[in-house]
Amino acid sequence: MDVISDVLGAVKLKGAFYFNGEFSAPWAVRTPESRSLAPHFGQSGRLVIFHLLTHGQGLAGLENGPLLSLGPGDVIVFPRGDAHVVGNGLPMRPVDYGSELARIVKHGLRVTRTGGEGEETRFVCGYLTFDPHLSQRLLDALPPVFKVNVRAEGAGQFLESAIRHSVDQAAQAPAGGEAVLARLAEALFIETLRRHIHALPPSETGWLAGARDIRVARALALLHRRPAEPWTIAALARDVGTSRSVLAERFRHYLDESPMAYLARWRLQLAATRLQQSRQSVAAIAAEVGYESESAFNRAFRREFGAPPATYRRENAARSEPSR
Repeated sequence: MDVISDVLGAVKLKGAFYFNGEFSAPWAVRTPESRSLAPHFGQSGRLVIFHLLTHGQGLAGLENGPLLSLGPGDVIVFPRGDAHVVGNGLPMRPVDYGSELARIVKHGLRVTRTGGEGEETRFVCGYLTFDPHLSQRLLDALPPVFKVNVRAEGAGQFLESAIRHSVDQAAQAPAGGEAVLARLAEALFIETLRRHIHALPPSETGWLAGARDIRVARALALLHRRPAEPWTIAALARDVGTSRSVLAERFRHYLDESPMAYLARWRLQLAATRLQQSRQSVAAIAAEVGYESESAFNRAFRREFGAPPATYRRENAARSEPSR
């Protein structure tokens, strides 16, 4: 059971590329935090920002933080969408791309060239959006910045080649080109995430490390696929193929909570998404996510989100209405 695929299928992952740059050293650019970028892409809230270096060398990292060296095939990801700096030939005052973003988006994926007369570096940059509730455990489990090289295996090399070809063709606006690029952006993130998980040290704990443990991963997959089932620790352990004590111990080791506590939170995250995106009644949503009574659901939802379901839905609808 591939719990990562299950979660990525549930969180409504959507990706896009927005920038295709060729820089000559020395150069440096600053990307502001993603909440200020999102409106330029027709999005709201937090975005995951990533950069794929296809040629040359570079440095990148959080603003005022250490810089990571980048080489061909490296993908650097900022899961929380924090402000960051990318460049080569540092130190120098970075160009703030927050003020340039409207022009960049309008320009599309045609090559942008800038910098000095030194070594050339080529980047393709993109962003990803997720359901804010259902992606919380996944994104919070990631570090604020990490990098992975996708040229280490054949699949990654093929993916990078497909991205470079599609980005080069984007300026000609071929039919279906945007859809292809969106799927490639999503595939690149999945490949990057897969390699990041594979590289975690054996001593690592947390949601991602738990998803690599065979017992915990099976339990997570079952809970994600069948949240409304009246699970007990005994039933879950039986379906996983282990004992209750072993499952509870492994879950506690990696996630610092019990399987039933995890399930309760996942049900409420599903419910919050349903309240925002559907017109189902509160009672119907409560039953759909596994609550036998609407009153029990209301109490649990209020504890988690600070408001009863009906109020939560109404307030979110009001925030989503366009301002006049």
